[in-house]
Amino acid sequence: MDFKEVLEHHILDHVYFRLPAFGILDLPFSKHLVVMWIAAALLVLTGWLAKRQGSAGLVVRGALESVVVYLKDEVVLPSLGPEGWAYLHYFCTLFFFILFCNLLGLIPMSATATGNISVTLALAATTFCMIHIAGVREQGLGHYLHSIVPAGLPLWLIPPMYFVEFIGFMTKSFALCIRLFMNMIAGHIVMLAFFALILIFGKLNPWIGIGVTAPFSIVLVLFVLMLEIFVAFLQAYIFTFLTALFVGAAVHPQH
Repeated sequence: MDFKEVLEHHILDHVYFRLPAFGILDLPFSKHLVVMWIAAALLVLTGWLAKRQGSAGLVVRGALESVVVYLKDEVVLPSLGPEGWAYLHYFCTLFFFILFCNLLGLIPMSATATGNISVTLALAATTFCMIHIAGVREQGLGHYLHSIVPAGLPLWLIPPMYFVEFIGFMTKSFALCIRLFMNMIAGHIVMLAFFALILIFGKLNPWIGIGVTAPFSIVLVLFVLMLEIFVAFLQAYIFTFLTALFVGAAVHPQH
């Protein structure tokens, strides 16, 4: 593995191993898939530790309770009202899964699953589905379909308005997908660019590349890494917050 591959391992997805399924299917397991499995396992482990007695359980329980209470009081209930209690577990799972995927990507030789547009697109698809599921669940199918378009429209304008509103739902979900994807991959690209400065100046003059550029680049990379930790929490919160807003708009269309 050359230096270029080492630098790109956070950005590109590669197949780790393949599992033949009964000689019919060839199932590839990529590193982003493995990271998502680890994130899911951390979700289960966090819940299990929070239920245990002892110092470790108390620490995890206290931290977990603080985040859950914040999501409940500042995100879910203000957006959905009392109906938000029924969806609190979904938003907590969404937040912690994205957070764990973001933080795992900062570990050396790991990968950022949320820097894969396929992953963020799947998360955005869950938001799209949750919007309509919550709307139908709380209002009923007939009332929900009626609430999608404004009241008082001419009869001929109702069908195109449904199409316009459907495009609006797609746009909201796609915006979530692109926002999370771009923010999580951008930091790694910036760090890759700073590391590349060492190679660029090293080819011109080894003393400048190693003696001058390397310390400067490493300091900048460490600064971006600290910023990425903040961005990992921020993007998990933004995705969860906007999802709550969109679901709340479907549950309470009058607002």
